[in-house]
Amino acid sequence: MDYLGYLISGWGVVLVAVAVYAFSLLRRGRALTARVPADRRRWMTTDD
Repeated sequence: MDYLGYLISGWGVVLVAVAVYAFSLLRRGRALTARVPADRRRWMTTDD
């Protein structure tokens, strides 16, 4: 149990890094979505 602190901090760093990456990926995706012209959008996002 001497290495429990290292284990927990290692998992913590990895989880925080994945969360930050996912958040930045979603932000970038939403920003790029606004740049797509209406006639080039996928069929699932039309206003029908």
